[in-house]
Amino acid sequence: MQTPVLDQFESLLQERFPTKVKSVEQLYDIVCATVTLDVLKDVMHFLKDSGYSFLTTLNAVHYPNQTEKFAMVYHLHDLQNNLRIRVKAYTTSDHPSFPTITDIFEAADWMERQEYDFFGIHFTGHKNLKRILNMDNLEGWPLRKEYPLEDQARFDKDDKMFGR
Repeated sequence: MQTPVLDQFESLLQERFPTKVKSVEQLYDIVCATVTLDVLKDVMHFLKDSGYSFLTTLNAVHYPNQTEKFAMVYHLHDLQNNLRIRVKAYTTSDHPSFPTITDIFEAADWMERQEYDFFGIHFTGHKNLKRILNMDNLEGWPLRKEYPLEDQARFDKDDKMFGR
């Protein structure tokens, strides 16, 4: 069902980035846009200038069995009109890299560091991209699907006690 907010948002994006918007849809109570990676930063600038001045959150998603292996999902809020939107961008790389948006939203600093810490996503242009929650000597990226669920270094476990 098309809503006035969805129509307005879709026309704004299509007018400004005609070939770079993959989809715009309404999922429950939030408008969701998927854009190409090359215009992600421009879209974020445009949306902030359009009133979506509050970055609620940003999250990474890992799709190991798909062509587009990683996605970054940004939730923005227009406080004046009480509207929320979600913006997604994908990458096909096994070594994911997205542009930093810390120069647009200062709150993105620690959020991007968290996604680096757990998914190994590099944010191009981030001034202090290092682990924030895990130990510095941790190997791998714990929220990627291929990360082992059990500690491979433990020898005190007897697998027959766990039905294996």
